[in-house]
Amino acid sequence: MSPSEMSKIKPSEQTKSTKDVKGILFDIDGTLADSWKLGFDATQEVLSRNGIPLITEEDYHYHTRYCTPDRLARHAGYLPDTHQKEFLEVGEKLGKQFDDLYVDLVSVETARFYDGIASLLNNLPLDSGVKVGALTNACAAYGHAVLKANCPVSGLTKSHDRNIGIYDIFSSIHGADTAPKPKPEPDGLFLCCEEMGVNAENCVYIGDSPSDGLAAKNAGMLAIGVTWGSHSEDNVKNAPFDHVVGSVDELGILLPRK
Repeated sequence: MSPSEMSKIKPSEQTKSTKDVKGILFDIDGTLADSWKLGFDATQEVLSRNGIPLITEEDYHYHTRYCTPDRLARHAGYLPDTHQKEFLEVGEKLGKQFDDLYVDLVSVETARFYDGIASLLNNLPLDSGVKVGALTNACAAYGHAVLKANCPVSGLTKSHDRNIGIYDIFSSIHGADTAPKPKPEPDGLFLCCEEMGVNAENCVYIGDSPSDGLAAKNAGMLAIGVTWGSHSEDNVKNAPFDHVVGSVDELGILLPRK
């Protein structure tokens, strides 16, 4: 990587190389897929059905750092420290409604990959043993649906001499409902690492939320923040990411490639 490229990426520290990782984990919303409008519209529908005041786009973006039940309970006016019982009950109720609606609305139109993401994924060196996984704070079914919807673009693997869809390169896909604890706790990342057969310290996690950076640090892995998602550039830069990038091309520079 040239000095000019390094200066563009502005890593917060340069003591570890993301190019040497054996496992690459991605957040989905705001990282791989431009799906915020789908999430926002589904949220408004659930709130409206339950007689809860609608929220602003800014409020939605801020709260995407929480898993779905926690986020919706907060939108409904409950906080875990002051309304613990209601927070859990309302969050579970609204979260189920949201998941049922959200997953069914996933398509390549509503949750399309950002430009360049398909090419980036297809250029990861799977034949060199690099494993790929995904962890979202939405439900796992949503993660599967988004990756399947964007699956038609495929790449060629030399070792198998066959085309595989993007969905097929993911060795592990989990959400807040299948992990013991949601982000920023590291449990979901550990679960993905176990299924990928890679130690956490040999992995990098890529996301757009401060909670993604915290989860990665709690898991002892490298973290890359992207600024094209739901959170402002300042919020991403102030989170504990090792590197912050502003484009898919800059992200590709940091990752191992074929």
